[in-house]
Amino acid sequence: MCAMRRESDADRAVAAVLRQQGGLITRTQVLAAGWSVAALRHRIRPGGPWLAVLPGIYLGSNGPLADGQREIAAVLYAGAGCVLTGPAALRHQGVRVPATNTVDVLVPVQAKKQSVDFVRMHRTRRMPDQTFVLNGIRSALAARAVADSARSEHDLREVRALVAGAVQGGRCNVPQLAAEMRAGPTRESGRLRAVLEEVADGVRSAAEADLRLLIKRSGLPEPMYNPDLYVGSTFLARPDAWWKDAGVAGEVDSQEWHFSPEQFAQTAARHSRMTAHGILVAHFTPKQVRTEPRRVIADLRAAIETGRQRPPLKIRAEPHK
Repeated sequence: MCAMRRESDADRAVAAVLRQQGGLITRTQVLAAGWSVAALRHRIRPGGPWLAVLPGIYLGSNGPLADGQREIAAVLYAGAGCVLTGPAALRHQGVRVPATNTVDVLVPVQAKKQSVDFVRMHRTRRMPDQTFVLNGIRSALAARAVADSARSEHDLREVRALVAGAVQGGRCNVPQLAAEMRAGPTRESGRLRAVLEEVADGVRSAAEADLRLLIKRSGLPEPMYNPDLYVGSTFLARPDAWWKDAGVAGEVDSQEWHFSPEQFAQTAARHSRMTAHGILVAHFTPKQVRTEPRRVIADLRAAIETGRQRPPLKIRAEPHK
């Protein structure tokens, strides 16, 4: 029988680092632990037990990277002092974001390393003073992460979704987003500025923003957006759009824009309350707003014309604060 290879102090040191760093390790850490360059090369050889995932960054298995390991690898590559931003930072803070393999990292302006593979480096003179820390990884707070994302994102709907997710999730507020927009570079900030203008009108989600834009282009009377409706002193509902003179509410309904089945059920209950008080509720899915705009406008126009043929409803509307 062949004698079993004894684990060395260097092996134990490498194993400890891998455990602490989610199965990843740097070249510097490997050599500092006592392994030779030859031993490292043997591990990362084609078909070997390790995988080189970034320059000087190794996975202690032959892959693929699991959830969360991309962020760890990106931070190890970027070096001390770096801070996650963009979708990865928002995801760490519980904000729902579109799936992406890219990891955005803020580094000081003097940093030397370049963007590579799935790591996108952002050199900045405004490194965050405050950060969100999860499992030892620092992330920019939500307002900064949204602003950075918006400058890289060319789809206005995705920017709307980022803003809606962060604000509705309570991770930041509109004034904080506006402050970040002003403090950062003006280049590529137009989409974020447009979305913040929509939010100022009371629009809360990407789907509602699509409805707002459709209404503005349609020639329909301008409604109130997200007003608080009252019957006497009793709060009734907060519809997405409200035509007071007609007693018509426009709603965009989709589980995609609600955080749980319970909240979706609350939407249905809200519709029932409004209908019980005589409100004509026209509701649409986000897909209908995007793909059937003529039908949406026709339905709203018909509801408004019908509503204007009756006496005004005794419902008070106030801008939502």
